[in-house]
Amino acid sequence: MMKNGHHHAGAGGSPEKRRRTVRVWCDGCYDMVHYGHSNQLRQAKAMGDYLIVGVHTDEEISKHKGPPVFTQQERYKMVRAIKWVDELVEGAPYVTTLQTLDKYSCDFCVHGDDITLTVDGKDTYEDVKKTGRYRECNRTQGVSTTDLVGRMLLMTKAHHSNIASSDYQQHTDNFGKGPRGSSPWTGVSQFLQTSQKIIQFASGQEPQPGDTIIYVAGAFDLFHIGHVDFLEAVHKLSEKPYIIVGLHFDQEVNRYKGKNYPIMNIHERTLSVLACRHVSEVVIGAPYTITKDLLDHFKVDLVCHGKTEVFPDRGGYDPYAVPKKKGIFRTVDSGNSLTTDNIVQRIIKNRLLYEARNQKKEAKELAVIQAIKSREEEKAKERTQAVA
Repeated sequence: MMKNGHHHAGAGGSPEKRRRTVRVWCDGCYDMVHYGHSNQLRQAKAMGDYLIVGVHTDEEISKHKGPPVFTQQERYKMVRAIKWVDELVEGAPYVTTLQTLDKYSCDFCVHGDDITLTVDGKDTYEDVKKTGRYRECNRTQGVSTTDLVGRMLLMTKAHHSNIASSDYQQHTDNFGKGPRGSSPWTGVSQFLQTSQKIIQFASGQEPQPGDTIIYVAGAFDLFHIGHVDFLEAVHKLSEKPYIIVGLHFDQEVNRYKGKNYPIMNIHERTLSVLACRHVSEVVIGAPYTITKDLLDHFKVDLVCHGKTEVFPDRGGYDPYAVPKKKGIFRTVDSGNSLTTDNIVQRIIKNRLLYEARNQKKEAKELAVIQAIKSREEEKAKERTQAVA
């Protein structure tokens, strides 16, 4: 990522003086926070030194988009848990103004390369773009809130085992499409994991002497506020915690969760968990039964599990039998009973609202594309006339 050259000038030419901190602003609804949002914030942080994230209130979002699925308190907490965020501004205005950037001494704001429009169809970033205080980051291929909602609404196993299954194919064709064609921003796509992505998200920190190595395992599907509260509670168990999250493979999760769980595949769940500031390391495809080998390999001091039900392993045994016998198992009450199931229920309840909202967004985006197109055609016409 380029560091903006002109910011170095403030150092007065002498290398001993530290160049001033480049402050970056990001804002949004951050309603169903997923690894695409985390990746946006990671890129934004890389463009400067200090990242401030503004999150809109429920009221503001309802006015422009329709009611959010998560309350502002839940959304604030979720964004605070993302490790690239240095500061959070509650109730940030929906339209990013120069006043806001100045108020928080931010050099520029960063947004994804999709269009955001206000109620009256105006580009929310128009002013900051004009003054050159706008930067763009790449949208994360393969994930969008629309796509995730679509997966939830489709309660079959199709989206893991066989993407080509006609059911899912038809679904991806229908979801996020308005009456006339589809908008390139709200469509559905598939995520491709690369080692580069994992490196970008990973902490790269090894356990230090004196760290308490804590192992937790699960699906951590649709990484949500319930997970954050649990990991926060686990993090508080020690002065110097080093938390390793063991993620079960998709088939394993499906064995004990049923339906079409997990909604996010193992690759997506890996990034979601790595983005959390309490997590030091992830085991990609952890064994369901916690063995002596695993505990020895990672030199685990403590194994924790939340209040959720523990399903027996394939042999009908308690997967936590070994750590329990060793006396290093602990049940942690996060005080939050929210599960992935609850979220899916919340969203399905909002299904009609969502679909209406998507079609409205589609129509808005398509109108903008039309406007851009006709403007370009006009210009082309003028040019040809001028030549003639």
